[in-house]
Amino acid sequence: MITSVRLVNFKNFADETLRVGPFTVIVGANASGKSNIRDAFRFLHGIGRGYTLAEIFGEKYGAGGQVEWAGVRGAMNEIIRFGQSAFSLQVKVADLTYKIDVGRDEDKNGAFQVTAESLKLPETRIYSTQTGPGDPPLLRLGEGKELLYKVRGASKTSNRNGVELRTDKPGLNQISGARALSDEHGSFVRQVTRSFSNMRFLDLVPSRMREPALPGQTVLGDRGEHLPTVLQSICEDPHRKETLVEWMRELTPMDVRDFEFPTDPSGRVHLVFLEANDRRVSAYAASDGTLRFLAVLVTLLGPDPDGLYFFEEIDNGIHPARQWLLLELIEKQSAKKGFQVITTTHSPDLLTMMNDETFKNTSVICRLEDADDAIIRPVAELPRAGELRKSQGLSNLLSGGWMEDALAFTEGYDEEAEN
Repeated sequence: MITSVRLVNFKNFADETLRVGPFTVIVGANASGKSNIRDAFRFLHGIGRGYTLAEIFGEKYGAGGQVEWAGVRGAMNEIIRFGQSAFSLQVKVADLTYKIDVGRDEDKNGAFQVTAESLKLPETRIYSTQTGPGDPPLLRLGEGKELLYKVRGASKTSNRNGVELRTDKPGLNQISGARALSDEHGSFVRQVTRSFSNMRFLDLVPSRMREPALPGQTVLGDRGEHLPTVLQSICEDPHRKETLVEWMRELTPMDVRDFEFPTDPSGRVHLVFLEANDRRVSAYAASDGTLRFLAVLVTLLGPDPDGLYFFEEIDNGIHPARQWLLLELIEKQSAKKGFQVITTTHSPDLLTMMNDETFKNTSVICRLEDADDAIIRPVAELPRAGELRKSQGLSNLLSGGWMEDALAFTEGYDEEAEN
């Protein structure tokens, strides 16, 4: 499980840390930097998928020429914080700490390159790399001496342990091939790689969820594509089907008792809700909120939910009186099955209903007046936040701008104290 991400000179963050738990909620005004957090996780996901830096920030094409990966948002000169030469991300995965520094190689038209990287336990280094301007990367495995590894195209005589390090690609994807890496340390490398690769970024679009799907498409798309066939696959298990039906009854005034999956002449599968009075409601007639909630259900109640799920405004389209159901679903399932959910939100009501564990893992992102950089602070650590949560609830504090005001006061006080 990822427990924190530190962002240094990444986009509009100078040096900020996001606390991550089973369910993490991020609040903040528009243009404060919430989406930049998503970009940081997508960068880590690109590492987990084995991409080069150019592919992570640009695009990755498959063998057939199709787009396999859409790059991280922003132009090349917008990834690194303005006025800085490099950025770094530091991620804690259980007891492991992974850190990567990325700069620009001016000898290669400003292409991104890894300048430093490491994976460590509290008392043990798994590996570290360091690259100087114009120099090949130096690799240190465990506590051993530095080893000189060849860069692609260099003489093979400098390659000692079968690793051809590339500076345009994170070493996490390359280091597992080192013969000098112990089996135990190799398992740590694979653990972090799995944590990064096992991420989903869902931006649910109701119009895509209404579309029919081809039989056999059993993975929900990032925008909710293939919902009919994914749901059909889940409903083959009577227990999971009944669970889905019960949650749908709780959320909507529709008295759903079953799902149907008729096919059209082309063989595509459609989604129909069957109510207790035998009335049939197609996905085309269902509300946006109903479809969004159903997609979240399908994601979290599927056969093997795992890893980390990142949602943009997960409560979008769901009535405030029913948002407690969404919270209950995520909080219970993430605690029970061990996956993680991160979401941004503008909903005051969502903050009022969350449990104590989620409250601890809720952060506010704010750009102070006359400042270009954003700051991240746990809501629970704002002055009197816990007391005010009990007496007034957090909804009024969010909608009234109290969190931003509290940050402006505390951060301004800290700056005066330092001076």
